[in-house]
Amino acid sequence: MGGLEAGETGNEATDIYALGVMLYEMLTGKVPFTGPNAFIIMNDRLLNNPVPPRELDPSISPQLQEIIYRAMEREPAKRYPSAREFAHDLEHQDKVGVAARDELTNWKDRKQPRTRQVLFYVALALIPIVIFAIMLWVAKHT
Repeated sequence: MGGLEAGETGNEATDIYALGVMLYEMLTGKVPFTGPNAFIIMNDRLLNNPVPPRELDPSISPQLQEIIYRAMEREPAKRYPSAREFAHDLEHQDKVGVAARDELTNWKDRKQPRTRQVLFYVALALIPIVIFAIMLWVAKHT
């Protein structure tokens, strides 16, 4: 997912997020968030942290992992402010400081949006019923 919240349009911060996701996938061979449909993937992104890249490939340096995390920050204000700064850190990884991140310790704690998931599927199931009821009402009143 591109890091967009509901109703937002893309900008440089979303592009940087997308580049971070692509870099994660290129280096690890896996996508950072998974699920059977876009809704579940979006919830996984909102509720959980991806497996740290170094867990999937120990040859990834701590500095490169930090660059990926900074590009994929949930809050756009914490991401790289520009693609130029993102590229600079990629070119000069030896100068990148490594932060003590919660993502490195709590990534195994997987939260599931059970209530939301159930409500979503119930709402989805109600759509044809509501449409049928509207059609019936219109048919009776014409």
